[in-house]
Amino acid sequence: MYSMSGNNRLILQPRDLHLLRELSVLRVVDREQAKIVAGFTSTTRVNTRLLRLTRAGLLRRFFLGSGGGRKAIYALSQKGAQAAEVPCRGPRRPQGALLVADNFVQHQLTVNSIYCTLRYGAIPAPQVTFRQWLGFYQPIVSGLSLIPDGYVEFTTRSGITACFLEVDLGHESLTIWKGKAQNYLALALSGEYQKQFEQERFRVLVVASSERRLHSIRRAVVAVTGKLFWFATLESVGTRFFDPVWFRSTDSQPKSLIQETQ
Repeated sequence: MYSMSGNNRLILQPRDLHLLRELSVLRVVDREQAKIVAGFTSTTRVNTRLLRLTRAGLLRRFFLGSGGGRKAIYALSQKGAQAAEVPCRGPRRPQGALLVADNFVQHQLTVNSIYCTLRYGAIPAPQVTFRQWLGFYQPIVSGLSLIPDGYVEFTTRSGITACFLEVDLGHESLTIWKGKAQNYLALALSGEYQKQFEQERFRVLVVASSERRLHSIRRAVVAVTGKLFWFATLESVGTRFFDPVWFRSTDSQPKSLIQETQ
């Protein structure tokens, strides 16, 4: 039981604790993502609950954007992390701050939208289920400056499909992308991936902000390797993640991420 202002008291419900634990992975959420993660069906109810959790000191709230486009963003507080028994991760933005633009927050919200689709949405591909998601907060292998935006595994009829996720909103140079390609190739060849993740192979899913950007990154990556990488636009994966929207490094036609033989 957690004290709020005055004589009011807040009793944490199971979905409150679930939201706090998820925030340790997601770092930040907006209202719509909190609604999905915590299982709210009413916008009024999720607004009310987020406000109570914020006033109880379990969440930190700040604002992104300006004018009519401003929206509240929530992160885990130290008190919230202690209540949920999870690490306190998230941007150190001042409580109540108004941020006109914040590349880190916008990038993380975009990654989270993909996570919510995969973790909480219905997967239309037959006999494909979500298995796990991992977030990263430091390089995954010593000696490689590689911190993926996420890692997801799906269970399929033919085994486990494992994928690292990289979201690009146009803020990284193509030189950086060549470096990422070199690091992922080194990870695949070193044996460290197999040791840490207990899978034989992986894919790297690159989600770009536009088709033009997608093909620019693809050309940069192909200069390093023609393997491992799959490319799609943010618009296409939003509702059609498992549809034929993914380009391989050298293919001219998009493919489905998971292709099962009958």
